[in-house]
Amino acid sequence: MVMRLTRADSTDPLVVELCAAQQAELVGRETERDIVHEAPKHLDPRIAFVLAWWDEAAIGCAGLQPLEPGVGEVKRMYVRPTHRGRGVSRALLTEIERIAQEDGLATLRLETGRIFVEAIGLYTSSGYASIPRFGAYADLPESVCFEKIL
Repeated sequence: MVMRLTRADSTDPLVVELCAAQQAELVGRETERDIVHEAPKHLDPRIAFVLAWWDEAAIGCAGLQPLEPGVGEVKRMYVRPTHRGRGVSRALLTEIERIAQEDGLATLRLETGRIFVEAIGLYTSSGYASIPRFGAYADLPESVCFEKIL
């Protein structure tokens, strides 16, 4: 079994499928929010995606969205449950960081829910530090935000 990473945009059917799977999983895991998670009709075209492949199957994705000059946000990080625990998320995050640096970004931010302890563990072990909630997450107490200076 060989994992590989490729770039994609927000209109790629595999990106849309993986993001819909992510949102469906959130519905089952988030009990603190009264938010209805729906598959996005259109993903923000500014988000550059990386797809993770296991042999010939797309098994995960992560996106990079510019926020402001020099700052980007990691978006839509997802790995199918059948492929977790194999380093796929870490590989996706590392590639997003590489692309961010290539694009001239000096800082990456991200948001996750307090209940996603696995994600929080990945981010903190990858050098992300807790920061105050930002942007659309500012008034969501169930959210936690992180930042990494690249």
